[in-house]
This record gives sequence, structure tokens and C-alpha cells, in this order.
Amino acid sequence: MLSTRVIPCLLLKGNGLVKTVQFKNPSYIGDPINAIKIFNDKEVDELVFLDITATQEKRGPNFKLLSEISTECFMPLGYGGGITSLGEIEKLFNLGIEKIILNSAAFHNEKLISEAVHVFGSQSIIASMDVKKAWLSKKQTVFVNSGNVNTKISPLEYAKKMEDAGVGEIILNSIDKDGTMLGYDLSLIQSIASTLKIPLVALGGAGALADLKEAKTAGASAVAAGSLFVYQKAHRAVLITYPTKDEIKKLF
Repeated sequence: MLSTRVIPCLLLKGNGLVKTVQFKNPSYIGDPINAIKIFNDKEVDELVFLDITATQEKRGPNFKLLSEISTECFMPLGYGGGITSLGEIEKLFNLGIEKIILNSAAFHNEKLISEAVHVFGSQSIIASMDVKKAWLSKKQTVFVNSGNVNTKISPLEYAKKMEDAGVGEIILNSIDKDGTMLGYDLSLIQSIASTLKIPLVALGGAGALADLKEAKTAGASAVAAGSLFVYQKAHRAVLITYPTKDEIKKLF
């Protein structure tokens, strides 16, 4: 495994893949199984799927689709979206998913984290936190429910809370940077990474391979991206891609 993980983060809406900009206007990308086959061929280090409508629709994970995804996927697979119980977590593990990503549930039911960590181990339970500047405010806070609910908790306080709850790592996503392809929020990454003892995965804003290196330099243990791996930058034409092992080694 590479010393720095480079992780495509794919968004599910219904049975299809989409990409958002600042968590809005999801654009259809294609079929998730086709994307997985391409990423298999490119020997991707790790893959993450996030169902962006499960929580809003008040439903659990799409186990049928996730079973198909897991069967096809040859790399470590993480999933988040609509998870609210230990039973759902166990079912996801039984499908072959290796990492469970909790976002809204981590905020609304912190007990679920401690229970999941106790039963399944911290290495497989991940907290995801979505951060943006609140309306008419310069301060960044953590949002849940697909970026629609302001927790009014600072990113630093929330990250420490998740670490204390026992998660194995944290995915830090900038809503303001999401889909812009203008680079990560480096100051946010640095402020959180410098205080954590667990790995931090940076997400939101990558538009070039150089951005991945900058996030790593800012303190991220791993880097994740969506648009970078599904678009040709100039016209945002869909193109599933991933850097070669040599390209990644040169970065880090």
C-alpha cells in the first residue's frame, strides 16, 4: 500500500453517480459499477461511496446496490449515508464493506460511535465532518444532514469530540470548496490535523495532482477527491481517471 492514500470519493444518488458543487446541483456522472471497473484496472488504493440523499429521505443504505458494488470492487471500500444502527453497520460489513463512515448519525447519536467502535473496532469506524462558513458569518462550523443543518460547533471542537468518541480517522470535507476544483482549504486542514492523534483525510476542492501534495503538506494523512477523478478539468466532461503509482510517488 502507498504511504499516502489517494482516495476517489464517489457520490450516490439513487442508483447513479453524481457530482455536486458546494453540495448543490448534482450532475449525473454515470453507473457506479462501470466506474468501479475502471478504478479496479487503475489499481486504486481505496474507494469511498457516499449516498447523499439517504439521510434527507430518511432511509437506510441501499443494500442491494451496495452488494453489487462490493462484489465488483477489488480494493478497500468505505461507505456512508443513512446509517443509524449497529444492525445496519453489521449488514454493511457482511457485504464486504471495510469502513463505515458516519456523518449525521455521529452528531445525532454519538452513542452509536462508541457502540460501533466497541463491537467492530476503531479502525473500521470513520467520522465524516462537513464544514462551511455560516450565512453572514466568517466563522466556519460543522454542518450535517447533507449540509442543511448547522450544528454551530467549530470544526476543531467537533474533530476532538469525534476523536474522543473513538473513531479511527476523520474525513474533513469543505462544503465551500466542494466541486470547485480550486484547491483544498489548507488552513482548515492544518488547524485540525495539528491537534489530532488519528489520521485526517482531506476532501473538497482538489482540481490537480499538485493540490493533493499541498493537502498532505498541510497535515492530511490521506487525500480524497471527487471531481479530480471523474472530470476532465477544462469542460468537466466525464472521464474516470486516477494517477499512476509513479505519479503518486513523485507527489509524496
